[in-house]
Amino acid sequence: MEPARTRTRASATPDTFHTPTRSKQTFKEDIVHAETTVPQRRVSRLANNYAPLPVRAESARGVWVTDASGSRFLDMLSAYSAMNFGHGNPTLLAAAHDQLAAMTLISRAYDHTEMERYAAALCDLAGKDMMVPMNTGGEAVETAIKVARKWAYEVKGVRENRAEIIVASGNFHGRTTTVVGFSDDPDARNGFGPFTPGFVTVPYNDAAALEAAITPDTAAVLLEPVQGEAGVIIPDAGYLPAVRRICDERGVLFLADEIQSGLGRTGETFACDHVGVTPDVYILGKALGGGIVPASAVVADSDILGVLRPGQHGSTFGGNPLACRIGTAVVDLLRTGEYQERARTLGARLRDELTPLVGQGLVSVRTIGLWAGIDVDPALATGRTVCEELARRGVLAKDTHGSTVRLSPPLVIEPSELSWGVAQLADVLRALA
Repeated sequence: MEPARTRTRASATPDTFHTPTRSKQTFKEDIVHAETTVPQRRVSRLANNYAPLPVRAESARGVWVTDASGSRFLDMLSAYSAMNFGHGNPTLLAAAHDQLAAMTLISRAYDHTEMERYAAALCDLAGKDMMVPMNTGGEAVETAIKVARKWAYEVKGVRENRAEIIVASGNFHGRTTTVVGFSDDPDARNGFGPFTPGFVTVPYNDAAALEAAITPDTAAVLLEPVQGEAGVIIPDAGYLPAVRRICDERGVLFLADEIQSGLGRTGETFACDHVGVTPDVYILGKALGGGIVPASAVVADSDILGVLRPGQHGSTFGGNPLACRIGTAVVDLLRTGEYQERARTLGARLRDELTPLVGQGLVSVRTIGLWAGIDVDPALATGRTVCEELARRGVLAKDTHGSTVRLSPPLVIEPSELSWGVAQLADVLRALA
């Protein structure tokens, strides 16, 4: 299989790679060639809320994305973990096709045959009693917030309209008005106020600060076990166990936002599993829809989710038959443990191949499972520049916060494909130097 930079037409199922030695001059020539062949962006009718890389995808299979000209790109982003199982996963497509032929949507005024099967499968995977099906990650976070507040009033006895939720600095839980109100990212927050009250921010990875912030009005602590948007920030091993202990001692719910980190990405089913912690509430999304439909869920025990009653929360598309069928198939894939094991094994390879680049254009590398945050030397380039150069060499990645780049390839990636992607990064760093 020829890398994307050769501009050859993609085959449907790539098998092998050629990774020839590239000189700096040849690399520059490739960049010039790519710049003349990547389609120029026309005046768009889209709102300018994204600044995409100069790639216009047309089809995808496995870990490879193909554009209209036939150039192929190795997907090292997986739509922020939504494509954990690869583009066009045959098992998930088969489930989707079967359900498309049967029924895709019916009002939640009625039940349907896929709903309880999906709920049971996901609850069994998480070891919980109940779930609330939603669509997007942001909706799931909003659902968890509502549940935590209602639990605080009805179970803990917090006075009405006084419930507080503790969140962490550097968080990313979505882009709804409520959620950006407790973000400290100015791009997400500025210009969208006034914001919903009731949130207290403490430093991430600081259990003492979290404990000091708890009051009788505290309903919950909302955390990402690994902060994805912040740059794959992995807390100290003792942090989440300390959060669990504090929540137990102070009568506070622990809400774990595993939208990016959950469902196999980190080498365990949930990132919390790495340190033996079970939160009160799992917030799930992205990979739950198999990269086919948006699907998210809040999963907890009945003493928490039991506070919801008919008419108090819902969603027209949440728990639709198509999403339920795909979600059940996703859970079935995870039950085998194969994908978690691939993330562990390939994640170790990714770490071993990235680490030598520290001092060679990178200043630090953080990995957990098949997920990496790499910090480019800001004197060398921005993260955006590195991602643009990677795209010209046939690799898709995403920058965040200045000089940081995130890597999260589909869990179905082959070792040789992973190594080829890292080799392109190494070549980019050398060329920029």
